[in-house]
Amino acid sequence: MKKLNVGMIGGGFMGKAHALAYAGMPMFFWPAPAIPHRHTIVDVTEELAKDAAAKLGFEHYSTDWREVVNDPNIDIIDIVTPNNTHAEIAIAAAKAGKHVICEKPLALGAEEAKTMLEAVTEAGVKHMVAFNYRRTPAVALAKKYIEEGRIGKILSFRGTYLQDWSADPNSPLSWRFQKKVAGSGALGDIGTHVVDFARYLVGEITDVNAMTKTWIPERPIQTGGVDKLGTVKSTGDVPKGAVDVDDEFITMVKFDNGAIGSIEATRNAWGRNNYLTFEIHGEKGSLAFNYERRDELQVCFSDDPADAKGFRTVYTGPAHPYGEGLWPIPALGIGYGETKIIETYDFFKSIVEDTEASPNFNDGYRVEAIADAILESAEKGEWVSLTKNVVEAK
Repeated sequence: MKKLNVGMIGGGFMGKAHALAYAGMPMFFWPAPAIPHRHTIVDVTEELAKDAAAKLGFEHYSTDWREVVNDPNIDIIDIVTPNNTHAEIAIAAAKAGKHVICEKPLALGAEEAKTMLEAVTEAGVKHMVAFNYRRTPAVALAKKYIEEGRIGKILSFRGTYLQDWSADPNSPLSWRFQKKVAGSGALGDIGTHVVDFARYLVGEITDVNAMTKTWIPERPIQTGGVDKLGTVKSTGDVPKGAVDVDDEFITMVKFDNGAIGSIEATRNAWGRNNYLTFEIHGEKGSLAFNYERRDELQVCFSDDPADAKGFRTVYTGPAHPYGEGLWPIPALGIGYGETKIIETYDFFKSIVEDTEASPNFNDGYRVEAIADAILESAEKGEWVSLTKNVVEAK
């Protein structure tokens, strides 16, 4: 069986998720399209890199991503670093003839994302942006029902992503609160997942009308090189740094097929942990999903009997998308790790079978264009059309 060597740039939380997926994919989807070999991992210091290799099962480690990108033994470059490094690494990897998978958001904005798309297109390599939540079987099942016409013409989409990890003003100044590193705040970090759902399930977004808000203008400067998100609170009189990104946004959206909707995201919603949801209404039925109950898809069809009409729960299992590779009965429990395993399976399959990966850098670019339009709309206080924001890559 073919083996593909992975060079992973970054060894933090997301590196752990990707490493788990490389180890688990052949166990879940056998025979695997190819065997992932965790060849080399890169981190910022030799100590961190060495520790990451031991912990995440990589054969080699390095502190120089350029060396790994240009290593002829490497087949795939996996980018799990802060947002402001994605473009340089991905473009170099493409020029070196490597297939590229990159964490979301793809870039700091649409212009940068477009250069990444052009690089991988010109190089002819496979490319994927890691919107793994669409790999949740219940979400894929919603897509299946929509494509089968089960809910008819889509009328509206409502999507949310609500978290509370940064609601405490004493949570540290992660790079996720700094525009020069993150590009945007809740919009890029979590809102882009909802935008991906909207495009995946409904269609292209053509217009947006948005508001943004920064609730906590400064935060304690964290010590050490490891990003702590909101897990370690600062106490006492500690230096603080400015937050220059959005904590929250909400936008109305229009789709090219005539549907309308709304998208919102915040990291300041006490009581919400990972509340990623959508509700879709069509002429013949409705679908609803909550990632915190990710084995479940709520469905209601207009042709249901009158005495049984209303939302009911479908628990995903072997009969549903990706079910043949997961657990033998419904509702045993799909986790974040499984979505990453499915993502790896789909990416490796696209490489081996020479098919287009999805979502790819074109999707990542279009999501960035939508994000840029949301920020522009919030600044101007008016509708912004995507027709001027999206330019086809060369």
